[in-house]
Amino acid sequence: MPDQPRSQDPRRSVPRTDALLAEPPVRAAEQRLGRALVKSAVTGVQDRIRAGELTPDDALTAVLDALPPTASSLRPVLNATGVLVHTNLGRAPLSPAAVEAIIAAAGTTDVEIDLATGRRGPRGEAAIGALLDAVPAAEAAIVVNNCAAALSLVATAFGQGRELVLARGELVEIGDGFRIPELLESTGARLREVGTTNRVTAEDYRRALGPDTGAVLKVHPSNFVVRGFTRAVEVDELAGALAGTGVPLVADVGSGLIRAHPLLPEEPDLQSTLAMGADLVLSSGDKLLGGPQAGLVLGRADLVQRLRRHPLYRALRVDKTTLAALEATLRGPLPPVQQMLAAEPSGLRARADAVAGRLTAAGIDAHVVDAPARVGGGGAPEHPLAGVAISLPAGFAEPLRRGARPVVGYLEDGRTLLNMRSLAPADDDALADAVLEVGRRWT
Repeated sequence: MPDQPRSQDPRRSVPRTDALLAEPPVRAAEQRLGRALVKSAVTGVQDRIRAGELTPDDALTAVLDALPPTASSLRPVLNATGVLVHTNLGRAPLSPAAVEAIIAAAGTTDVEIDLATGRRGPRGEAAIGALLDAVPAAEAAIVVNNCAAALSLVATAFGQGRELVLARGELVEIGDGFRIPELLESTGARLREVGTTNRVTAEDYRRALGPDTGAVLKVHPSNFVVRGFTRAVEVDELAGALAGTGVPLVADVGSGLIRAHPLLPEEPDLQSTLAMGADLVLSSGDKLLGGPQAGLVLGRADLVQRLRRHPLYRALRVDKTTLAALEATLRGPLPPVQQMLAAEPSGLRARADAVAGRLTAAGIDAHVVDAPARVGGGGAPEHPLAGVAISLPAGFAEPLRRGARPVVGYLEDGRTLLNMRSLAPADDDALADAVLEVGRRWT
């Protein structure tokens, strides 16, 4: 076949890279996203023109459509799983107050300077103050980058080259193959296991104490539950057993619940655990507290100061944006996770009925069903929450995840369920729009 005349070669009609990059809206996008991302979008559009998928006249519009909303690959997702604290979806969504605080802290800030004197000031003092106001049973507190970091710091400071005493039933594995005993042993601590998998007594702990004991740990078992012939030693009983020994009692309560909650009767909380006699409590900041990823350590001032002065603390401390978000979460309005937890079933059903009404009016097979929700994040595994979901055909699940605003639901009994308890009311319109868009593509 003879070569095409040069005038008919489609490559000659492809807009030049420099010409597209010089277009004012593309230049503006480059200021926001960076040259590499913008140039990649331009190259992709040029390839589509060469393949005959687009005409040269479509080039500018196609480039702008191909640009990502931000320079990050992370995308906002609507969590319709019914799991309030979903690890795969980033755990707790931040409150508007926390988001504003992060933006304010993103530039240069007074994170570690006293503006009155011009001298170095205490780091994160306001966030620590907010934490202590929320948990008055604590004398002092520090913040590290997650709860595993808090446990690592405690194990290193109190247990390196010594023994940490804990119940066999608390040697658990949680998400992604993370095992508590491996973490503790990696710090150089020796584990002294007491009791059996299903039963442990205060006397078991007392007998394990010796000159090499660095601390006694009590670890929240997360999603692991033992039923039947069982016995555990509660914090108040254990604190009594350790009285006068000088051995600190450290309780990892996991979820970051500040105070006892009526819907979660068996979930330990920071205030009650300290009031029962724990010397230190550890928890996450991005679970039921509803804040940013963080590990919280609260309790006796002398023990907290010992952790603060340990060399490992420097490697584990949090940045200015985390401190800002944590303080705003504690000082500001109720964060989204706590709002979801407090939602009334009647309100959830009214929201679901309104969304389902829009969908059925558009000819989509949608109806409202009862569907339990969960706290997630290892919290309150035995206590489902009353929930309501919109039920759709099973085929909706994948295209909803792939949509312009991804929606993550779940499949049950051959249907796609979108649980309303894990969604903020402000997201209801976006949820309906996403389902309607999938319905339009199918019809």
